[in-house]
Amino acid sequence: MKSFGRWILWLLLAGVALQLFFVIRIALMLVVDPHSTAFMRSEAWRIADASLGSEKKWRWSHRWVDYNQISPHLKRAVMASEDAGFVSHGGVDWGAIEAAWEKNEKRQEQADKRAEQIERRLAKKPEAAEAAVKAIKPAKVVGGSTITQQLAKNLLLSGERNLLRKGQELLLTLTLEALLSKQRILEIYLNSVEWGEGIFGAEAAAQRYFKKSAAQLSPHEAARLAVMLPSPKFFENRQNSAYLARRTGTIVARMGAVTAP
Repeated sequence: MKSFGRWILWLLLAGVALQLFFVIRIALMLVVDPHSTAFMRSEAWRIADASLGSEKKWRWSHRWVDYNQISPHLKRAVMASEDAGFVSHGGVDWGAIEAAWEKNEKRQEQADKRAEQIERRLAKKPEAAEAAVKAIKPAKVVGGSTITQQLAKNLLLSGERNLLRKGQELLLTLTLEALLSKQRILEIYLNSVEWGEGIFGAEAAAQRYFKKSAAQLSPHEAARLAVMLPSPKFFENRQNSAYLARRTGTIVARMGAVTAP
């Protein structure tokens, strides 16, 4: 029992030490720009590994720029697209999480109904089984993460998905909100978010897609970049997507109602 108690004590001390490490890292961001994130480093290793022994060229683009060197249009576009309540919530938008939960439940119900319909058809036409099974697709999951939560996840955490990691993400989110200003959080986010394969930050994205600096982005260009954020690798090679054009127009219309910090 004593050895078990000591093991639990060491485990608790390790947990406290880890949280203290995270707090110190975030506190340093008050004065030191974080030029890489955990996600960026993992992507760098993945891209480097994929390029070894293949004809695929290594591509990596990232350059930190200060907050005032990023177009105000991009700040408002990203907020309008990703987190309209960014300046008012405390890091977690519980209303958005509840709405996402309800939407996911509805989508799952629809997916279950489609599966049942396919199963009924299978009973009548067994020869169509293979094609029918391929037609069954899992429900698309919608998230309700805020900009601060996304930053917490990319900045210091691995890509694993479990309850323990979500709990750590929540603690980091609250720590970011407690120690950093909204402006600083948005500055770090815009300088570290992924905008395509090996493309990180607003400056790299502006140069890649529009051949100009992040400070020079127009409202339409800013909105287009913001729309790419949920699936940057997907849209990187689909710049003529009808959805991308349609959604860009929607975000441009919403930008006027958003005020950047």
